[in-house]
Amino acid sequence: MIPYSVLDLSPVPEGASTADALANTLDLAAHAEALGYRRFWLAEHHNMPGIASAATAVVIGRVAAATSTIRVGAGGIMLPNHAPLVVAEQFGTLATLFPDRIDLGLGRAPGTDPRTMRALRRSLEASDSFPGDVVELMRYLGDPEPGAPIRAVPGTGTHVPVWILGSSLYGAQLAAHLGLPYAFASHFAPQALREALAIYRETFRPSETHSKPHFMLAINVFAGEDDAEGAYLKTSMQQAFANLRSGRPGKLPRPVADIEAHVEPAMRRMVDQALAVSASGGPATVRDQLAALIGQHRPDEVILTGQIHDPAKRRRSFEIAAEAMRAIAVPAG
Repeated sequence: MIPYSVLDLSPVPEGASTADALANTLDLAAHAEALGYRRFWLAEHHNMPGIASAATAVVIGRVAAATSTIRVGAGGIMLPNHAPLVVAEQFGTLATLFPDRIDLGLGRAPGTDPRTMRALRRSLEASDSFPGDVVELMRYLGDPEPGAPIRAVPGTGTHVPVWILGSSLYGAQLAAHLGLPYAFASHFAPQALREALAIYRETFRPSETHSKPHFMLAINVFAGEDDAEGAYLKTSMQQAFANLRSGRPGKLPRPVADIEAHVEPAMRRMVDQALAVSASGGPATVRDQLAALIGQHRPDEVILTGQIHDPAKRRRSFEIAAEAMRAIAVPAG
């Protein structure tokens, strides 16, 4: 069975608060642990009214404290927003508090808009130093170097597993060059998936931590009791994506019965292309769609996400997805 995980953005539904969103995240994490999910990852976004996980390391610590076995991590930390030493100290602290349970996924994108980038004190050139920053960060988390003038305390010797995240060929090339596991953001940017995956697998260089490529596929899941409910639940994400692309980010909208009346045709086509790597519908349909995506791309792991307005429906969706994953007999790799 291919390992399956959760990517949670701590969505803030319309009519709810960020406190509600974070409470829902803790509830979902406990539910995911009981359902056999391997990892529970959170992502860094800033100045987004509909996402409550901006202080990602803080939320990771709270989720890890509320669970006991599931791995908890970042999917991801946008490294150009931070000094590598600070990230090493944060995740070294998490790994010290929760040994062998913390993951660190690193991204190169800002996770926000240009104005907020300036508020973060991030320069446009910060992305150019991403490869060197990754190596520096890994050095801080590795074995102590004799005579090293700077150490991450906590951090040194924790060996927090590092992943490269990406939605383009750049991340695939870097992950392959460094011999690191690679997670592709196919849940919202699937256009370069095939080419990025081919580059990663064909150019991978074995490292101390990984002798062969290790690829994680991100998939949206909107699972209901039948196909109609799955399609209905998906309309929240369709509206949210359309609002974001229109420069109107906000809280996660309530689902609607007539998505065509809320998203005009050209935008709907753009949204559907962005969300193409999705499984939506009732249990059997979701299982078949997940099996098709896994059979097509042969990931070593999958990470499932799904922004659903009703927290109870979201829990149920991940429950149906877990049942589907256990029923899929497709070899990894």
